[in-house]
Amino acid sequence: MPVRDGVDATRVVVRHGEERTVGESLLASPSLADLTVDGLRERTAAGEVVDADGNRADLDAPARANTSYYLYRDLPDEIEIPFDLPILYRDENIVVVDKPPFLATMPRGRHVAQTALVRLRRELGNDALAPAHRLDRLTSGVLLFTARPQVRAAYQDLFARRLARKEYRALAPLDDALRTPATVRNRIEKTAGDLRALVVDGEVNAVSEITLIEDVGLGHGLYRLRPHTGRTHQLRLHMALLGVPIVDDPLYPDVRPDLAELPDRGDFTRPLRLLAHSLEFDDPLTGEPRRFVSGRHPEQSPARAG
Repeated sequence: MPVRDGVDATRVVVRHGEERTVGESLLASPSLADLTVDGLRERTAAGEVVDADGNRADLDAPARANTSYYLYRDLPDEIEIPFDLPILYRDENIVVVDKPPFLATMPRGRHVAQTALVRLRRELGNDALAPAHRLDRLTSGVLLFTARPQVRAAYQDLFARRLARKEYRALAPLDDALRTPATVRNRIEKTAGDLRALVVDGEVNAVSEITLIEDVGLGHGLYRLRPHTGRTHQLRLHMALLGVPIVDDPLYPDVRPDLAELPDRGDFTRPLRLLAHSLEFDDPLTGEPRRFVSGRHPEQSPARAG
């Protein structure tokens, strides 16, 4: 199904077998909790519920487990993220932006229109845009999108093979011992439904190099973080393990509901002070060295859109 107003159709995977119809299985999906039986039938009649081959869904047919259907869902009410999304670089193949905190990379759950992908598609009028990698919603900084489907795999492969060199900055409690770089190595796992990642026993899969680069006063330091792997929440967890948790982190070292709930109330005054500062790689199409640097600073509060 084509992109509609910058938003892709929702994919729903049927998890039940023939004891249910296709319609019953779709309505049982948590992502379609607000959709009624009549609403589903109206959309199907309009050709807006299709199977993986693009054929109109037969809602009364027996469901087959692990089959996919696509439809446009109603967009949730979202609080506007009040920060700009500056474009750092743009050509026929890529678009590089300076993502603000609180803005998700791409739609997920209750964040749809207020995401970097949808904002950028609407601004540039290009529904073919796709992220080559992701940043956490709370993390700001350099984020790369591909502009054409023909080049998407080449740029995504840079990140899958760890050929893109990333450097982060973070504001955290001052620890002069970390003027000498510290390397953290452990195994991190994150399970679906769990807010936090955990260190577990087993083969190392998460490696970070962390260095204090500046005393910014008031008991805080500016740190350089170089991840050598890309586990979920890796840098946040590693900073907490070193005893210097990133300022205003709602999850590490402990869950802080007072911080986690602020954006849902429209309060964006305490962003996570973690920045994807720079991104470097050899262009997979031309071999040209590329380097992009964020204009943001984790020790400063982000400026609201003007």
